[in-house]
Amino acid sequence: METSYPVFTPEMKKTHKILIPNMAPVQFRILAAAMRHEGYNVELLGNCGSRVAEQGLKYVHNDTCYPALLVIGQFLDALESGKYDLDRTALIITQTGGGCRASNYIFLLRKALARAGFGQIPVLSLNFSGLEKGNSVPMSIHFARMLLAAVYYGDLLMALRAQTEPYELRHGDAEALQEKWLDAICGEIERGRGYSHLAMRRVMPRIARDFASIPVERTPKVKVGVVGEIYVKYSPLGNNDLERFLASEDCEVNLPGLMGFVQYCANDWLVTARLYGGSFVERHVSGWVLAYIARMERVILRVLRDNGYHAPLPFRELTKLIDGLIGMGDIMGEGWLLTAEMAELIRAGYENIICAQPFGCLPNHICGKGMINKLRELYPQANIACIDYDPGATRVNQENRIKLMLAVARERLAEQGGAARRKSAS
Repeated sequence: METSYPVFTPEMKKTHKILIPNMAPVQFRILAAAMRHEGYNVELLGNCGSRVAEQGLKYVHNDTCYPALLVIGQFLDALESGKYDLDRTALIITQTGGGCRASNYIFLLRKALARAGFGQIPVLSLNFSGLEKGNSVPMSIHFARMLLAAVYYGDLLMALRAQTEPYELRHGDAEALQEKWLDAICGEIERGRGYSHLAMRRVMPRIARDFASIPVERTPKVKVGVVGEIYVKYSPLGNNDLERFLASEDCEVNLPGLMGFVQYCANDWLVTARLYGGSFVERHVSGWVLAYIARMERVILRVLRDNGYHAPLPFRELTKLIDGLIGMGDIMGEGWLLTAEMAELIRAGYENIICAQPFGCLPNHICGKGMINKLRELYPQANIACIDYDPGATRVNQENRIKLMLAVARERLAEQGGAARRKSAS
């Protein structure tokens, strides 16, 4: 069957530069190193600003979900920058499969490219679902392990920096250390090393000890958890640099790791097979993948705990938090995971939660905003603010709404401090 769009051929690995949209800056930087090891010439995009959204609005229907608009806008903005040889440039986009519209971004992107005059540029798919056969990155076990390592390392670095930076005595120590380790990890991955379980078990304790050695003063601070649709949850472009804003408000931020979403996607196969039937592969491969990931998850959680950092619940325990809250069969978008992450954050002391809601993402509005009342019934201390992210929402309004939530959080923190002082005095 002939296609009406250009296909990325094996020969293009030697001739084309592949542009990667920047969703999760830490994890995707290591992912780019894994692709370089596989022989691809890649560049992780960093262009941001209002022009990206304007480009998306220009070539994508404004009823499309906000993450799609931004990803496509970032690509088009880069292509129009004049930095790239358009006859030797390709794009890559991830596809999750399932009911989320993210699986259809690739078709929206190709349509936008044609309309913008870039119809010659091929779009490559990165997925684990067998989509875009003949036009996707070949997914060998070796490469899949590298991609998982990118998430493992990225989640660990993200957690260590987030729990160290707000308390550091010398400003910039945690950021510099993260950069140092990112450079080292990317260098190892590019050389085809450092991604085995044995290698990670050796390196991860060293990383954590380095962060734990940074001089800090653990004064009480407002703790904020961030959940939501996967793109606006992690992408500074998607959430208007939310983490930096919260840092400027003197908060400690807990951003649940990307590996939780990977485990959730793998678990979906098992849930779907159990509820609706499925093949032998669908029923058993999911369990094998989850067991494989859990081996490394145990290492990361132990490394965090051993060095005095907060460690989240294991995925298996996370699934138990939704009993009486939401059904396991709710697997559109972030589905039940979004609700479970809020419950886990509240129980861990991060009861001040920002739920990032992008325009056009119905599953997130149901599993996020729709679950707030039930969560407050179970956890009266929950202080949750749903923040809408879309082309028409201004940064000022978003930050003002967050400041209202933080005002409540600071009042509660002051009350807790007063109560603790009275208790010690008595």
